[in-house]
Amino acid sequence: MRVSAVRQLAAVVIAAASISGCGQSQQAEAPAPPPAVTVVAVVKQDIKPTATFTGRVQARDKVELRARVEGFLQKRLFTEGQDVKEGELLFVIEQEPYKATISEIKANIEKAQAQLSLANVEFERASQLVARQTGTQQRLDEATAKQADARGEIARLKASLEKAELQLSYTEITAPLAGRIGRATVSVGNFVGPQSGPLATIVRQDPIYVSFPVTQREMLEVRKDEKAGENPTIYLKLADGTRYDQPGKVNFVDVTVNPGTDTVQVRAQFPNPDRLLVDGQLISVVAEEGTARTALLIPQRAIQIDQAGAFVLVVDSANKVEVRRVEVDQGPGSQLIVLKGLTAGEKVITEGVQKVRPGQVVEATEVKSEV
Repeated sequence: MRVSAVRQLAAVVIAAASISGCGQSQQAEAPAPPPAVTVVAVVKQDIKPTATFTGRVQARDKVELRARVEGFLQKRLFTEGQDVKEGELLFVIEQEPYKATISEIKANIEKAQAQLSLANVEFERASQLVARQTGTQQRLDEATAKQADARGEIARLKASLEKAELQLSYTEITAPLAGRIGRATVSVGNFVGPQSGPLATIVRQDPIYVSFPVTQREMLEVRKDEKAGENPTIYLKLADGTRYDQPGKVNFVDVTVNPGTDTVQVRAQFPNPDRLLVDGQLISVVAEEGTARTALLIPQRAIQIDQAGAFVLVVDSANKVEVRRVEVDQGPGSQLIVLKGLTAGEKVITEGVQKVRPGQVVEATEVKSEV
């Protein structure tokens, strides 16, 4: 009985192993799904030759607000980062000492005018006495000198009054231009003066400038286009790779060349209604020039390189992968110009190239190319 039971158990184990092996064999024989890839169609479009430069954003106008008189900062009447209007009151320095000085000078002027009136009376009396030959010439000369001194004192005091009123006006710091104001560098209650440095800075942001260096060779090419009646169009590429939607125009070319780099500084003006461009920002400048020509474009990420040169992986109408040798040149933005090896409409793989091999069937998802 014991031997028979052992034999039955062994038969069950062998049968189970056989069934398990058959299942694994069937699973191994099931075909794997085709790898998924992303493709982009080769597009044909008209483009112009471009040149890319590194530029710096510059405010059209930039003013540092400074204290012109000394005193404790009494008021700050703006919110940092807001737009301000020309003539808008921004800071107030304590005015009481300057008002007191004005009152004192006005009192001295009244006193000097009284002294002038007395000097005029003495001069008239001395003149009459000399005319009747009952007075001396010396007394008349003294009266004349007192009269002149009184007039001079009034003139001096009026000049002091004008200066004091000017200093009082300097206690109110207003915006000399319309623009956006930055942060305040001094808090209310601090003592400020001409040596305190800028209290805040105002920049005019719309329109705004972008300055960039251009080599002499590139300048000659631009001159040729200008003579042919074609002015270059200037665009900006933002930090995320997208193009700024407002084109610019060159409005200044420097009159001197940088001897260290043999470049000329060029400045372009751009609309900036959304304040997207900020003074001091580093940015890429793209200049389109010359006559437009038709070209085939593919994304840069579609290009692969081996010892034989550049190639792309093309997905044909049967969804099979094919290696295609190409010749390319730099195109607009993140695009490349195809000089040889592709035709319009063909689909090149941009994502998933590491998962496929030539002749393999793939599952392709087409996306739109971005410039």
